[in-house]
Amino acid sequence: MKLSKRNMTVVSFMLFSLFFGAGNLIFPPFLGQNAGSHTPAAMAGFLITAVVLPVLGVVVVAQFDGLDKLSQNVGPKFSLVFTVLIYLSIGPGLGIPRAASVPFEMAVAPYLPKNANPSVFMALYSLVFFSVAVWLCLNPGKLVNRIGRVLTPTLLVLLLFLFVSFLFRGVVSIKPAEEAYAAAPFLKGFSEGYNTMDTIAALNFGLVIATTLGSFGPNDKKEKVKYTVSAGLFAGGILAAIYLMLSFMGMCSSGTYEIQENGAWTLRCIVFEIFGAPGAWLLAAIFTLACLTTCVGLINSISQFFSTLFKKVSYKAWVFIITGFSFLVCNLGLNAILSISIPVLNAIYPAAIVLILLGLFNRFFRNNRVVYPLVVAVTAVESVVYALEGAKVPLEFLYRAMRRLPLYGLGFGWVPVALATLAVSLLLGLFFQKNRARQSRREAAAV
Repeated sequence: MKLSKRNMTVVSFMLFSLFFGAGNLIFPPFLGQNAGSHTPAAMAGFLITAVVLPVLGVVVVAQFDGLDKLSQNVGPKFSLVFTVLIYLSIGPGLGIPRAASVPFEMAVAPYLPKNANPSVFMALYSLVFFSVAVWLCLNPGKLVNRIGRVLTPTLLVLLLFLFVSFLFRGVVSIKPAEEAYAAAPFLKGFSEGYNTMDTIAALNFGLVIATTLGSFGPNDKKEKVKYTVSAGLFAGGILAAIYLMLSFMGMCSSGTYEIQENGAWTLRCIVFEIFGAPGAWLLAAIFTLACLTTCVGLINSISQFFSTLFKKVSYKAWVFIITGFSFLVCNLGLNAILSISIPVLNAIYPAAIVLILLGLFNRFFRNNRVVYPLVVAVTAVESVVYALEGAKVPLEFLYRAMRRLPLYGLGFGWVPVALATLAVSLLLGLFFQKNRARQSRREAAAV
């Protein structure tokens, strides 16, 4: 069954809104402010991990009918542990709490009375925020219409209005890049793209989009994959355009004010520069819409996953469990959440990237049983060690050995490790294949 252009657009908007949340708003302008004159090179790297890989992830997961089936190429135990870890990290552990804390710190905290207790107001705000999210999630069949037809178009109009206003009223002052960006802007931008969490989110959303497409009529797998590719390209194009707009504003404002504490404050400074105090209302609307749509998509998809994994607990019960835990985590504050997220993302992102790329080229080694287990396992070990060093866990003897790897100091030691392991895996596959062929000939001769 052919999908109408209108429904295709709605599904594409829904995919975009699932991706576009807190991190997507705060990291591009922060990158622009820090990268300064090196922003174009940094954004080239950022767009790979924040747009290209997420779109590929959605397509690959749709082809394999879910993250669990894709990761089973590594092994059943890995599939369970990795899938649960992905869902927890993009869900109640990091992604959902961040989606609630960012709009509060942007739209509420700066305007509280001087003697107000921010913790109390944060609790009240997040309670309302999550209550709305729960209400939306308890009616999953209506999510496409509510998000794809209403919330996302409204968000896009507000973002475009902000960018056009900056072009006419913003003060342009570009400064040289900060040290980290001056040394290797492309690689720094690439690793900053981790913070959007979209590549690991794509491992979740691929099945969500395929299921949504099925509700519109197409049930054939090839048709679903074709429409998933179209939706991914459409959503990826919008994401890239918004990232470029936000990073451009950050770059042009890099010489206007000092480096901010985090990207949320960078964007707040830009909006205040253009609109003054009334700009808080625009910012509140942008952040709340962006974060709410992503939050709802995450709660919905993660609840569906766990209700399937643990059949005795219903979907609705999981909605309340995940939302309640996220409520507790988000009240730690944005800076605390960001400090936790960096080492976690450094640990799991490389394995997610490798899994997506292996899935993309699966036809070349689908009969090789060692490629997935070896490449993913070795990549995971290197990235976990790097994350432990970043978290200052005392394992100096291990870090000294790892520092000999090319690109390790830049956070990309997993790249040569993954490539070398892939080469070894392919050679081992050929060796085992020849052995099996030789054994078959012997058995045939014996008969």
